[in-house]
Amino acid sequence: MAAHLFFGATLALTAATAAQADDHVVKVTPLGSHDGEFCSRDRALVFEDPNGTRILYDAGRTVAGGDDPRLGNIDAVLVSHMHGDHVGDQRIAKTNQGSCASPDTSVSSLPQSNTVDIALKKNATIVTGSEMPAFFAAKLKEGGGDPSKSVLVRFGGSRDIGGVSITTVPAVHSNGVSPSFLSGPLADYLAAAGVGASVGPPTGYVLTFSNGLVVYLSGDTGITAEQKLVVNDHYGAQLVVMNIGDTFTTGPKEAAYVVNDLIEPAAVIASHANEPATESGKLKEGTRTAQFRELASMPVYVPLSGQTMAFNGSAGCVSGCN
Repeated sequence: MAAHLFFGATLALTAATAAQADDHVVKVTPLGSHDGEFCSRDRALVFEDPNGTRILYDAGRTVAGGDDPRLGNIDAVLVSHMHGDHVGDQRIAKTNQGSCASPDTSVSSLPQSNTVDIALKKNATIVTGSEMPAFFAAKLKEGGGDPSKSVLVRFGGSRDIGGVSITTVPAVHSNGVSPSFLSGPLADYLAAAGVGASVGPPTGYVLTFSNGLVVYLSGDTGITAEQKLVVNDHYGAQLVVMNIGDTFTTGPKEAAYVVNDLIEPAAVIASHANEPATESGKLKEGTRTAQFRELASMPVYVPLSGQTMAFNGSAGCVSGCN
């Protein structure tokens, strides 16, 4: 009888410990174009703090607007820069349309953007740096929302959203707003001149979650000194979401240098690969993503759409990682 009691108590303790551990993980869910794959236009990630706060990063074109059932509640939306594949000039109607290499993103989100449509539907705060907040405030107002829900966080400062600390860090990329997001004579003048409006420099982000996990979101960037001096030395990022797409951003070799020599995190999630990196959920040989994983000296996880990864405060993956 005593043995049965001991065994039962052990099971209860194990279950309680597991439940407690689950309460202290950050959940990361990719929202891509094709379920269970890492495809060419996939950018969007949802981060869920242990306290339930949910943050959408770079909605882009693979979230089916504010009614996408995968979104759930969203408290904040982050945008690294204003290019259509990140802010969302168009979007999918639903998942698994077209191919992984060329998903069907034919639903126009102009002139508002997928980001604004989602923020309005979810009553979420848009958190951005440089001069982007004023742009998004105007868009929220145009959509019947509250312009004060577009807020600024500049490099060196931070904002707390639902217990998650958010700051911006420099990124090296362009950040012009396409005239297609604008209206009136200015849009016509810019389009005729072949230029876009400037909203300041692009950004990356550093998020500090309530379990102590520090995450660097690279946005679209080249190699920067701040990745060592700020992201590593000051914030001590343990989990990195790293762009690897080449030509428009760091390629796999450059991205491997960033994580191996500058930031030195415990783990990395590949991002912005600009390729159909997987087939049937398995990483394809010869892809940029495979090359990056081979070159990196720490675990590199592939963000399969709809598959939630869970990380403890030291960036150890406790479930869902590939």
